[in-house]
Amino acid sequence: MIKAYAKSDIGKVREINQDYYYISESIDEVQVYMLADGMGGYNGGEIASELAIQTAKSYIEDNFKQIEKDKESIIQLIGSSMEYANMIVYERSKENEELKGMGTTLEICLIYNNKAFIGHIGDSRIYRIRKDFIRKLTQDHSYVQKLVKDGTITQEEATHHPQKNMLTKALGCNAFIEPDVMVKGFLKDDVIVMASDGLTNMISQEEIFEIIKNDIQQAPKEFIKMANDRGGYDNITVVAIKNI
Repeated sequence: MIKAYAKSDIGKVREINQDYYYISESIDEVQVYMLADGMGGYNGGEIASELAIQTAKSYIEDNFKQIEKDKESIIQLIGSSMEYANMIVYERSKENEELKGMGTTLEICLIYNNKAFIGHIGDSRIYRIRKDFIRKLTQDHSYVQKLVKDGTITQEEATHHPQKNMLTKALGCNAFIEPDVMVKGFLKDDVIVMASDGLTNMISQEEIFEIIKNDIQQAPKEFIKMANDRGGYDNITVVAIKNI
């Protein structure tokens, strides 16, 4: 059985919440969880994040029953759902001058058969906690992460880098995207945490682990309080999923 807890908050600085999330209501054999952090002036980011999630969700729901339920087919489905969402958001941004340049991060986690099928673009993150260990499953698509990968700066320097919000990939900004799609084991008692950078910029990986371990049900509320206490400079969204 899967249990999920989520919360989103505007933070202390922003005028609107451009984050958006979706938690699967179905108790079928498959569950889908999504998180998006929108960007763009006016209310573009708000539109981009919601539109991306609604579009990808519909695409997965419309096609899941038809596909073979093997690993490759599900990976393909998630990639295609993100490409389709990208096309829809990109087209919408071209229709309206005020929405020009809008885009969003997008995290998808489809749980099926004790596996987590993950789609990722942008700098929102997905972690998995197993026993006494937390691992970041996604790599930020950011300029700063590229510098870390190239060995130009350290991971520690990346935390405080002035250009840490510069993305190298996002959904809806270009006609084509290449999201990361992967599959990970999701065993009994494993926890998956999806978070926007409004959380991960304010709270360390170790703190995420400690709070989840303490009380997963209260964790989203606790995370938001903590991020706001430390400044709440951005919208904060977290989804915590446990395989019970």
